Amino acid sequence: MAKTSTQNTNKINPLFSNVLIKPLEAEEKTASGILLPDTAKEKPQIGLIMAVGEGDITPKGEKVPMVVKVGQKVMYKKWGGNEIKVGTEEWIIIEQKEILAIVE
Repeated sequence: MAKTSTQNTNKINPLFSNVLIKPLEAEEKTASGILLPDTAKEKPQIGLIMAVGEGDITPKGEKVPMVVKVGQKVMYKKWGGNEIKVGTEEWIIIEQKEILAIVE
């Protein structure tokens, strides 16, 4: 069974090596303090893992374990995955291989 957090994800259980991520808010100002309008904000590339699948199976039948786990903050590819709505929030489901780094 997929591991999930209890916050609105009890209906979404990613399969195989998929990961459900809640993107963190985009920066509202530049490093120099200039406020950005909503249209100028870039898509966030850092989010919080809300649920993970069980892992993949290779063609030889070997299990590929998940490296990431629920609760970790991660950086992921900018143009990967599928955006979905969970209640009123927009989240993303991506494959584990599209995660670039764990952010500490």
